[in-house]
Amino acid sequence: MSQLPTKADILQWISDNPALTSKRDIAKAFGIKGAARIDLKRILRELEAEGHLTKRKRSYDDPERLPPVAVVRVVGTDADGDLFLGPHDWTGDGPEPRILFVPKDGDPALAPGDRVLARLTEIKDADHSHEGRLIRRLSTGPQQILGVFRATSEGGRIQPIDKGNDKDWIVPAGATDGARDGELVEAEQAGPKARMGLPRAKITKRLGDPGAAKAVSLIAIHQHGLRDSFPADALAEAEAATPAPLGDRTDLRDLPLITIDPADARDRDDACFAQPDDDPANPGGHIIWVAIADVAHYVTPGSALDVEARARGNSTYFPDRVVPMLPDALSGDLCSLHEHVERACLAVRIVINAAGEKISHRHLRGLMTSRASLHYDEVQDAIDGTANDKTAPLLDGVLRPLYAAYEALKLARDRRQPLDLDLPERKIVLDDDGTVTSVAFRDRRDAHRLIEEFMILANVAAAEELERLRTPLLYRVHEEPEADRIDALRETAQASGFALAKGQVMRTATLNKLLHDAAGTELSELISMSTLRAMTQAYYGAQNMGHFGLALRSYAHFTSPIRRYADLIVHRALITAHGWGDDGLSAWDIENLDATAKAISEAERRSMIAERDTNDRYLAAFLADKVGADFAGRISGVQAFGVFVKLDETGADGLIPVRSLGAEYFRFDRDDQVLTGTDSGMVIGLGQRVTVRLAEAIPVTGGLVLELLSLEGEPMRPRGRPKSGKRGGPPKRKFKKAPRRRK
Repeated sequence: MSQLPTKADILQWISDNPALTSKRDIAKAFGIKGAARIDLKRILRELEAEGHLTKRKRSYDDPERLPPVAVVRVVGTDADGDLFLGPHDWTGDGPEPRILFVPKDGDPALAPGDRVLARLTEIKDADHSHEGRLIRRLSTGPQQILGVFRATSEGGRIQPIDKGNDKDWIVPAGATDGARDGELVEAEQAGPKARMGLPRAKITKRLGDPGAAKAVSLIAIHQHGLRDSFPADALAEAEAATPAPLGDRTDLRDLPLITIDPADARDRDDACFAQPDDDPANPGGHIIWVAIADVAHYVTPGSALDVEARARGNSTYFPDRVVPMLPDALSGDLCSLHEHVERACLAVRIVINAAGEKISHRHLRGLMTSRASLHYDEVQDAIDGTANDKTAPLLDGVLRPLYAAYEALKLARDRRQPLDLDLPERKIVLDDDGTVTSVAFRDRRDAHRLIEEFMILANVAAAEELERLRTPLLYRVHEEPEADRIDALRETAQASGFALAKGQVMRTATLNKLLHDAAGTELSELISMSTLRAMTQAYYGAQNMGHFGLALRSYAHFTSPIRRYADLIVHRALITAHGWGDDGLSAWDIENLDATAKAISEAERRSMIAERDTNDRYLAAFLADKVGADFAGRISGVQAFGVFVKLDETGADGLIPVRSLGAEYFRFDRDDQVLTGTDSGMVIGLGQRVTVRLAEAIPVTGGLVLELLSLEGEPMRPRGRPKSGKRGGPPKRKFKKAPRRRK
């Protein structure tokens, strides 16, 4: 074509040929060569300025239509569980196109905010205009920032609350969303990351006063993307639920089942009962009943409740609130095994012998009534001789038989040798305003261990039952620790005066010997924490890889479907395997088992980090008025930038920056986890006792900055090159050898 095309000609070409929209393609289509290309470039710029075209790198698109291949963002799921996408940058005048994601085998799990390259097909459907198929995932969503907004004349800045992020973000005047100075805000990266200078952000949500006591958990909720409000359709389903009738269920209402939970328990999803086995073929044996709330009856596959529960993965617990997996109408009522009310359940009857070995088990779907809702301390006190009005009537018929069965299970546990990590658990106590009043360590008593052993036994029975019936399930997997982590643990043990035997196959019994040798010494917590760090992280999987920590071949989660989606899947699997109803595993559940395992494993990690960060912030708030005070502690971590110390009194972790250790240079040895002063020869390493001074406590980030006062009882002196110019100082220090334990 000798003449230049009109603007209408160009727009028609782009509309008819959405895959050939670069300037080169357009020039070739209209026969434009040489100097005429300059005029074509001018026309394209005019079309872009008029809003008829959008330039995407080297191509031009009709802003009212989507190209066949485009960058899109993941929007989220609807009530049916379908995942929808949206254009990454929509510039059209009409509503943003809705794209149904069509997954294929092998596609990664996608989360809201992820950016993907997708192949798009235009269709005509009632609720979407396109279908999208994944080509590749480009990245997760734009970087999210949670911080305190500081207003400026040009807009403002955001000071992130993350301990590891000390760089401010610039907020242009038009991107503040009306935020006020000092407000806690949620924002996201705006534009590409700056190579130089401060990055830019736009505020997406205002969260109020960051200093408010109850903002602590709110910060974690938003920072880690936890879902803290339920969709209206999920709430409507929960509110419409009614108690399950007996129907075809097994009537268990005459069994004296009880629940035993923490005193501040927010839900009760497991009940138990035990009695001696009167079968002459099983002398000294026991029958153990474990009944679990039948959540599957209320949360059916594909329902709005199911979609939301899967997205949450689990409940998340903070000192001042819980972010539940299910609405309170279920988690706090119909699915909670309150005393003296009928509740639907899935139960297992387990027979063990006098040595604690499981002889048989039988699952059933039933209706039960809890005789009492008890807490750990009152149960233990009753066994120890101080029964109250509630436990006294249950002592002989219910509580003592439970402990007798537990004594047998302990024998089996001792033979099995699961990993014997008994780490202290902190309890943060708040007043009604959300202010920390005390920080203490929870006592673990036999009542805790009893319930733990009963639940482990029930979980094993569920896994073995589904394997026997060849029904798909989700396992709780804990793989063997990696060799390099065990080598690092061995070095720590040797430096502490202990030994960890070498062998081709690491067994929990070997690690237990190390833990036993360290027990009762001042290095016990160090060895326990180092052992914990050597372990791999447990996860959910459709394939059975065993559970190393518990020393079990097959293990699944069955006992907490109110707060864990994995348990709900196991319940559905049992319903399907036994033909107990049409609310078992759906075809979608089975087809997406791997994706579900990955999604809920990631959700579990998010919750763990959110809970830890919240505790850190509460501890920092508790210690804020103690700045300048001295504390005893032990070195719990060493990095090139500083030393982490765990304080004895509260268990809080603080950082001694390496710059505060003195004028000399400290060399970091990653393998030995030590810092060595090049002038003084001083060595700072894991497990050493220290006295520190609290220099700074920052509640909004949870950070504690410490100053080192003494190391292994020796006061610190100003460090640096001696006046004589000779290198020297204290000789290289090693860990104090742990005292031998008396037998």
